[in-house]
Amino acid sequence: MTAPISPARLALFDCDGTLVDSQDNICRSVEEAFAGVGLVAPDRTAIRRIVGLSLVEAMEMLLPDAEAKLHQALADDYKAAFFRMRTSGAMSAEPLYDGILDVLDHLAADGWMLGVATGKSDRGLAHILAHHGIAAHFITLQTADRHPSKPHPSMIETAIADAGATPETTVMIGDTSYDMLMARAAGTRALGVAWGYHPADELTAAGAHAVADTVRSLTALMEK
Repeated sequence: MTAPISPARLALFDCDGTLVDSQDNICRSVEEAFAGVGLVAPDRTAIRRIVGLSLVEAMEMLLPDAEAKLHQALADDYKAAFFRMRTSGAMSAEPLYDGILDVLDHLAADGWMLGVATGKSDRGLAHILAHHGIAAHFITLQTADRHPSKPHPSMIETAIADAGATPETTVMIGDTSYDMLMARAAGTRALGVAWGYHPADELTAAGAHAVADTVRSLTALMEK
């Protein structure tokens, strides 16, 4: 009799604020989008709060009293600003957090399937993964182009199906409360990271089972 095949273990990573530090380019793109419609942008503390959401939802949070057509216009202008920065060479560096590559290599060697669940577009995610030479590490890539905004669980559910995993064998790793709420909605483990854009106490309040204080502490928490 053939033994049943165990479900895969899947480690899903957010991108901005978890794998890479991209806050300067995000803030500059929001500021340019607001300037384009004659508005003063919120301060950067407020802008960092929306990292992780899909663009329209992010603009709704920044301007809750505005009409839907303005939210859409700002989202479109953000995309255009980001693309202009990339193609003109004006983008700030978006470095991998120190030690992230070692974590990815360690988890892969330990038998984990790896994936990404991000509010970025397909194009934006492909660019950042190619730039750092890490695209081959991931077997499933879920973006805002094909899913409702976080914290809806659609990204995680699709990634689980792609990897042949289950909610019980999946860990969502992210730096925002949206990541933790998404993980909880999908029935997976929620692992926060303290080096991103939401403070650790907010991650815990949003349902994080644990919060990694440093990149190098991630692998130990994955084994618990």
